[in-house]
Amino acid sequence: MSHFVQFDPQTLPEPEHSAPDPERVVDGDPRFTVWTVEERLDGKTFAGYWKSTQGTWRVSYDEWEYCALLEGYAVVSEDGGGTWDLTPGAHFVFRPGFTGQWRVVEPVLKTFVVILP
Repeated sequence: MSHFVQFDPQTLPEPEHSAPDPERVVDGDPRFTVWTVEERLDGKTFAGYWKSTQGTWRVSYDEWEYCALLEGYAVVSEDGGGTWDLTPGAHFVFRPGFTGQWRVVEPVLKTFVVILP
């Protein structure tokens, strides 16, 4: 097994489709598409591409997640904290304990790396 992972949009695996739990949806009907390009055998580390349609939903992170926004426009707000406009080229990290909202204004595509506790 190689210790190098390349994010190549030309060789993506079959996507998985999902949505936030209905009780978390604040507005709209957001839908997600995920292409996982790496998943460790322990199931605690994975990476890939994530795409979302428009909508707003509540989030709560137990994991550490690094993201880079490639397309679209979203606003992330932290409960009791700040609000961030995310546009293509934005790089950001969610730390464990983050709670707030994702609001996708224009459909987004991001890369991500997740490390579970």
